[in-house]
Amino acid sequence: MIIMETGASESDIAAVIAEVRKHGLRSDIVRENASTVINVVGDQSGVPFAAFAGLPGVRQAERIEKPYRLINRECAREYGGDTGRRVIHVGDVAIGGDEPVFIAGPCAVQSRQQLFDIAEQVKTAGAHILRGGIFKPRSSVHSFQGLGSVSPEQAEEALSWLREAGDAFGMPVITEVRGETQVDLVARYVDILQIGTRNMYDQDLLAAAGRKKKPVLFKRHFGAGIEEFLSFAEYIAAEGNRDIMLCERGILPLGKGKSYTRYTLDLASIPVLQQESYLPVVVDPSHATGRRDLIGPMSRAAVAAGANALMIETHTDPDTSPVDAAQMITPDELKEVISSCRRLRNIETAVI
Repeated sequence: MIIMETGASESDIAAVIAEVRKHGLRSDIVRENASTVINVVGDQSGVPFAAFAGLPGVRQAERIEKPYRLINRECAREYGGDTGRRVIHVGDVAIGGDEPVFIAGPCAVQSRQQLFDIAEQVKTAGAHILRGGIFKPRSSVHSFQGLGSVSPEQAEEALSWLREAGDAFGMPVITEVRGETQVDLVARYVDILQIGTRNMYDQDLLAAAGRKKKPVLFKRHFGAGIEEFLSFAEYIAAEGNRDIMLCERGILPLGKGKSYTRYTLDLASIPVLQQESYLPVVVDPSHATGRRDLIGPMSRAAVAAGANALMIETHTDPDTSPVDAAQMITPDELKEVISSCRRLRNIETAVI
């Protein structure tokens, strides 16, 4: 991190950028009022930082040791604002502020009518953002892969339904991007790009999504540690995109014998991620538990732990869903979950 003097000239800034490029590195530039911070992106081992510190207009050059340098708390002032927390604005929705945000909708879009019915009811229940799966990454090639896998024409039509439903009910929309080749298409229709847990390690996909400069909801892989998760989020940030939501969706359960949940929701990751980064944290209790009867308790637990948003799979008739039927709740159940989470947050605010 190279911090320029207040009011440093454009020629001074250009000279620093040229020096960075000379070492085979990239510059990520943040301008705030009269100050400029230049973050160095790339392999910095062996780079003499004295070469930067002595350049005209440089106030100081700091080496950030952690692998996730751009989303580290040490960069909170530059990217997180006065509070040190980044608030991501999507339309009228602010993710990362004082109020929890609720993302809801079907795991898989089945038809236009189904999507519109669900969108209307989750809006009434209090949801802020509409989700709907178009491309579904599945373990078996013989399982339903989402309408997006039927044909390119069907994929675009289903995406247009999602856009229409969001516009009709005043909600931003989000869907998962399953591969790098889908980024351009999906980005034309949605407000938020979702990177699913199975693609956490796809560096090309992360970079392509980051270049779209749209908010990205980035899910933790079920076998990834916190440092690994944050390090891969850095691939998105390295493209100049800081509008990243870190999503905890459960890790592999430990121990022998029967597992009573699909995964183990790592509640401790919520405050840890907030201590390590300035980015908002989202929790997906649907995939973490795999059980609709646990969505309410784990949603409240996540809000109590400080989650900035929840993503909850919702369906008017969950048992008819071709994907993840056991973990989806009805709009009426969603309304109660949202109401109880808001009451809990109000109690916490009053105590503080």
